[in-house]
Amino acid sequence: MRYLLLCTLLALAVTSCKKEATVWEGDWNAPLINDTLSLANLVNDSTLDVSNGYYAVNLSRNLFDVSISDLVEIPDTTITRNYPSSVNLELAPGFTYAGSAETYDLALGDVQMKTIMLKEGFIDVRLENPIEAVTYFIIKLDYVTDNSGSFIRTIPAPAAVNGQPGVAEATLDLSGYTMDLSGQTGGGYNELVADFSVVTDPNGGSAWIYNGDITKVEATFRDVKISYAQGYFGNTIISDTTTIDLAELELYQSGLLDISNLSLNFEVENGIKAGAVANIGMVRNTNALNNMVNLLGPNIGNDITVNPATGNWSTLSPSLTNVLFNASNSNIEEYVENLGLKHEVGYTFELNPWGNVSGGWDQVFPESRVRVKLNAQMPLSIGMDALTLQDTFDLTFNQDPERTRVVSGDLILNAKNGFPFSADVTMYFIGANGALLHTVQGTDIIESSQYGVLDMNTNVLVQPSEVIFSLSDDVISNINDVQKVVVRAEMNSPDPSTGVNQQILIPENAFIEVKLRSEFKTENRF
Repeated sequence: MRYLLLCTLLALAVTSCKKEATVWEGDWNAPLINDTLSLANLVNDSTLDVSNGYYAVNLSRNLFDVSISDLVEIPDTTITRNYPSSVNLELAPGFTYAGSAETYDLALGDVQMKTIMLKEGFIDVRLENPIEAVTYFIIKLDYVTDNSGSFIRTIPAPAAVNGQPGVAEATLDLSGYTMDLSGQTGGGYNELVADFSVVTDPNGGSAWIYNGDITKVEATFRDVKISYAQGYFGNTIISDTTTIDLAELELYQSGLLDISNLSLNFEVENGIKAGAVANIGMVRNTNALNNMVNLLGPNIGNDITVNPATGNWSTLSPSLTNVLFNASNSNIEEYVENLGLKHEVGYTFELNPWGNVSGGWDQVFPESRVRVKLNAQMPLSIGMDALTLQDTFDLTFNQDPERTRVVSGDLILNAKNGFPFSADVTMYFIGANGALLHTVQGTDIIESSQYGVLDMNTNVLVQPSEVIFSLSDDVISNINDVQKVVVRAEMNSPDPSTGVNQQILIPENAFIEVKLRSEFKTENRF
């Protein structure tokens, strides 16, 4: 009983006391970033190559690529023929009472086609039969052939009813056919010979056609795509400006990049047996600071002769014309060192600039292409002098000072650097409307691998570094106002013996391993 009474008094004493907030400090350590960056994923991707153990730029990009359908286009063509009757006539079964063979001109401008092979093409036909019996419309294209002979189709049309003509519609497939467009004499071009005829049903009875009856044929050639063509392709001009965006270079802020031994080559491939000229009218780039550099040299703005392809079906060999820019004939190094974010290439390709010099023997084959390809080559030997890159990240802190808050802390960056460049990193904490709240400088730099030791796994020099970003009381006091953090790195390529920046090759397997962690002291209230 005495024990129970003592416990009760103790409980009453405790519950009658005023409760105070419990406060204690704690250390909070957390990993934030653990990543490894390298160039390995760009090798053999038309961007980088490896030569003698070092990376080299071997960039290849198609700027312009057209096929025969881009150069020779057969427009949709509609042929309409009306065959009126001027007499009243009883028609026997199987009697041909309307139709004709005629030559139709395909309106192709200055293009003069003699032979084309169709990869695809269709004829939409609409037929009107004025007599009160089934008739057959026969469409024959003697000069349109495949392995089975000339193109011929027979389409039945229903009988007219109560003075309304019987109507038949059909779509005929021309895919795979060869069209001789040289006409009935063989000396023309763009001439389609078509023979339409209308026959009464051979198995039916007699039928009457009356004065004023009209038999109508409408045929529309559409969606013609060519796989082969022979003739004169006309004076065709293709002109355009291609834009290449390198969004990664938005990071550039200031400083110098130094490169050498760069060559930039525009390769013009002509797979058509017709002459042409190419003109690279403009090449320019604009960097993240809006600085623009135009590529200059004798090959800019001047016509360059492009020879025809040679060979035939199984031996076709495209002609290749190279337009080279290097340090001796252009400002190519200045152009690249501008670190262009947007590159623009303006070009013109003109087919048959001298007219029909082949006498109608231009040829284009299924595999024929006209391409303009950009190739850039150089050893990846780069010098950096205070080259500054910058990126921005969203960052939000929501501290409740009545609960848990950070009272001091550090961000600690550990790096293993296998690149021969150093980096001096600064963080800028940004508030509302882009206002700069605080600048935090790293205690050290990320050292170049040139000061490191050989890593046996990758066979590159590796230098470890630790950089601490100390968050002062001022930073901590208004940390909730931070909306973004800007990370700026000033890059250099120092010679380890002199400290002077130099051009240096980047070894194969170069990498940088980065680990960022926080060490915060917190105050906790409950």
